[in-house]
Amino acid sequence: MGSLPKDAVMLLSAVNMKLRDNYSDLDALCEDLGESREDIVSRLASIGYNYDESVNQFV
Repeated sequence: MGSLPKDAVMLLSAVNMKLRDNYSDLDALCEDLGESREDIVSRLASIGYNYDESVNQFV
């Protein structure tokens, strides 16, 4: 991962903030930042969070 934190809890905070403030969905975030959607989803699932498209956040 490039510009996002490596720690899963910090990643959760950073991704949810970016989704809330700058991106319409997770795919747009990943494309813009050059990150792997699968990697983000997998790392956040490992701490019990899943992407909810209806609220555009990991919950």
